[in-house]
Amino acid sequence: MTRHAYIDLGLAVLKTEADAISALCERLDQDFGRACDLILNCNGRIVVTGMGKSGHIGNKIAATLASTGTPSFFMHSGEASHGDLGMITAEDLVIALSNSGETSEITLLLPLLKRLGIPLLALTGKAGSTLARSADIHLDVSVSKEACPLGLAPTSSTTATLAMGDALAVAVLEARGFTEQDFAHSHPGGNLGRRLLLRVSDIMHTGDAVPLVNTQTTLKDTLLEMTAKGLGMAGVIDAASNRLAGIYTDGDLRRTFDKMPDIKTALVRDYMTANCVTIDAERIASEALKIMHDKKINALMVVDAKNEIQGALNMHDLLRAGVV
Repeated sequence: MTRHAYIDLGLAVLKTEADAISALCERLDQDFGRACDLILNCNGRIVVTGMGKSGHIGNKIAATLASTGTPSFFMHSGEASHGDLGMITAEDLVIALSNSGETSEITLLLPLLKRLGIPLLALTGKAGSTLARSADIHLDVSVSKEACPLGLAPTSSTTATLAMGDALAVAVLEARGFTEQDFAHSHPGGNLGRRLLLRVSDIMHTGDAVPLVNTQTTLKDTLLEMTAKGLGMAGVIDAASNRLAGIYTDGDLRRTFDKMPDIKTALVRDYMTANCVTIDAERIASEALKIMHDKKINALMVVDAKNEIQGALNMHDLLRAGVV
């Protein structure tokens, strides 16, 4: 088979699956709205169940719901009748996935769910199926054909079900008023979580790790302090008030040597950057990144409302923390 033939087959699959999703738009009706209300008003958790490929899709739908503010988990239909049904409470809502609507492991559960009074939302490809007729709400995710040339492997049908699950999750997300901050709390290990949750105080250097000199320190001793602490700068403290008077950076060092002073006697106060840019310890770390980017600097002193030094950080600290 030629590479062009592979490409043609790939395009045919993508078009078939795209058509399957497009067809869902024409069938989205009041039942979808009722399904969203059912999920939104659930006082317990959303229990998604399915077998085979539908089970894999159900696992993803449950994960999407959970990460967007709707407590959810996946329950394997085959394990449900062997004890896992005990995970469901009367406050929960079950979403059952089955293209045929006749999956035996799911239909076996229907009388039990009805007896417990647990609401059932079904996503099937057969409106007249056992599962569809038993559900409180049924969403039609039928497709005209599978993308598989044999018409056997679940392809278009699983794509349509997954898309419907995403539509439910996003609609409910909007209804909840779910924010970026909410998303970050459920994704603390991701890039968004780090950007929205990590504060300057979490990554700044403190105590003896902060390079500090006072206004009476010579350039020589200032350079020794910068070298020892390795942040590419030193905060300069007013000896009288113990507050930040300025900063001396690698950039200041280059500018200093244009004037060729005697570093053994020259004082840092005459070459530092006064009124330097600072940041509060409780600011979000990503704000420190923006300040550095906008001001074209590589380090910041961290001060409180009285301009007293709390810590220091540089671009490498942000890189290590995954903020960049």
